[in-house]
Amino acid sequence: MAASAFVAFAAFGSFWGVWGASVPRVQDQTGISNGRLGFALLFVGAGALPAMLLAGRALDRWGLRVAAGPIGLLGIIGIALALTAVDLTSLCVGLTIVGASSGAADVTMNAAAGRAEETTGRPVITRAHATFSAFVVLSSLGTGVAAAAAWPLTVPFLGVAVLSVTAGAAMLTTLPPQQVASRDSTRLTAPSPPGRSGVLPLLPLGALGALAFASENAHQSWSAVFAQDQLHAGAGLTTVAPAVFAGTVAITRFATGQLKGIHAQTIILAGSLAAACGSLIIAAAPTLPVAAVGLVLAGAGTAVLFPALLGIMSRNVEESYRGRATSVVTTISYMGFLISPVYVGLWAQATGLRGAMTAIAGLTIALFLLTPLLLGLSRTTSNETPPPAHERQ
Repeated sequence: MAASAFVAFAAFGSFWGVWGASVPRVQDQTGISNGRLGFALLFVGAGALPAMLLAGRALDRWGLRVAAGPIGLLGIIGIALALTAVDLTSLCVGLTIVGASSGAADVTMNAAAGRAEETTGRPVITRAHATFSAFVVLSSLGTGVAAAAAWPLTVPFLGVAVLSVTAGAAMLTTLPPQQVASRDSTRLTAPSPPGRSGVLPLLPLGALGALAFASENAHQSWSAVFAQDQLHAGAGLTTVAPAVFAGTVAITRFATGQLKGIHAQTIILAGSLAAACGSLIIAAAPTLPVAAVGLVLAGAGTAVLFPALLGIMSRNVEESYRGRATSVVTTISYMGFLISPVYVGLWAQATGLRGAMTAIAGLTIALFLLTPLLLGLSRTTSNETPPPAHERQ
């Protein structure tokens, strides 16, 4: 079960690494402007958000093997996008489908990783996310090589398709056919189909996840721009910045995989402080090497945040509600991922990129301050959740 989760995260990371490195070629193929490209990219979120919510319900109804579908299709959809994206309309349609498949895959593979961690007692979630980060770096570098060799745009996506189909097949054969009800009565949610009371304990975790994702994606999206505009790095050196950040995230997640879940709050507090310090170093950096030090610190800090939050949810949720719980936390967290580029852009316009880096530090400082409060609120809300009807009779 754990092995299939790792392969799924590898396929997921490979897809997004290939896509990120292929965006310039896709833009050239479609012939659209930067503004229209930005508009088209919004359709990823438009497809992802509803799919994430539906995927959780599908998992709880039909079991973890549902994960095989969106994971297996992801690479094939990438090939279709590379072949059909020839103008703005076709790109928007393709990115909507990509977003839906990606959103469903995100929820289902995280639920599978959470179930594997509960079953094996090993730190599957953190290492699975480390696998994702590592394959983002590897696949983006490989795509760069393919582009330099003038290979067709579909070639890197073919590699992703092979890996994603393999991951889907592995999930189909190794994951249990149905959910196993948990016997632990001290969970965040009731075993019966939850209403509002079942969702409430998850909202604080999702809010913290949104801050964590916002900080992580802000650095990943803007570090190359900062290196070019503020530090006057050449075209070749600007690519070092996001690679340093993503590589640090992967290494940190592998290195911290053995940390016990009981220390989750301490991990989040330490990670948010490290990320804030890293962002402030970047904001004040006079040279690229100094900024790289800040990126390493920010990457190490943000790396532990979302896996720790997801681990808290996974350890404290009824198995019959794992899919919906994962979709709630992941969907709310994903909002931070979507909003962060706009957040940084607005600050950059108002205060410059150095001011925007300081604003990113503000996100993780807020996370540090809110973590004890919101985690405590999550536990309190859970304790106040009424028991199922049959237990009240």
